Amino acid sequence: MQGELKSEEIERLLSQNFIGRIGCHAAGKTYVVPISYAYYNNAIYAHTFDGLKVSMMRENPEVCFQTDNNHGNSNWESVIAWGTYEELKDANERNGGLQILSQRVLPHNASETVKLSSEWPFAPKSFEDIEGICFRINLKEKTGRFEKTKSQFK
Repeated sequence: MQGELKSEEIERLLSQNFIGRIGCHAAGKTYVVPISYAYYNNAIYAHTFDGLKVSMMRENPEVCFQTDNNHGNSNWESVIAWGTYEELKDANERNGGLQILSQRVLPHNASETVKLSSEWPFAPKSFEDIEGICFRINLKEKTGRFEKTKSQFK
């Protein structure tokens, strides 16, 4: 059975996951890249370094975001959202974004790119010492779909 996720199911999936994909488009090129994230107050928060995705989002801040749970070819759920990239340059906003990211519940064997500092799994002593770019995607529209086999309904 296939169907659309309800609003509360979309919110649950965005809140539970910490890996998603950003789709950005600039200068005639489309780029999709995985990121680690935190979802808070209708926005995706992320931390990264200068590179292609940042330069493209600076040029065209309208982006697409996708995350999913995949339990096999016929048991999955996926959310796609559209929003606007906003780089958090103000020190208070940047620290707030990094605080949101530091409060994520991550698996013990998390990738180095997910960890904000060498102090992980503990909060860093100072967010000012964390290098890189903190940004958020303010979501404007969200949609979700799923597929489940009959055995999932028992």
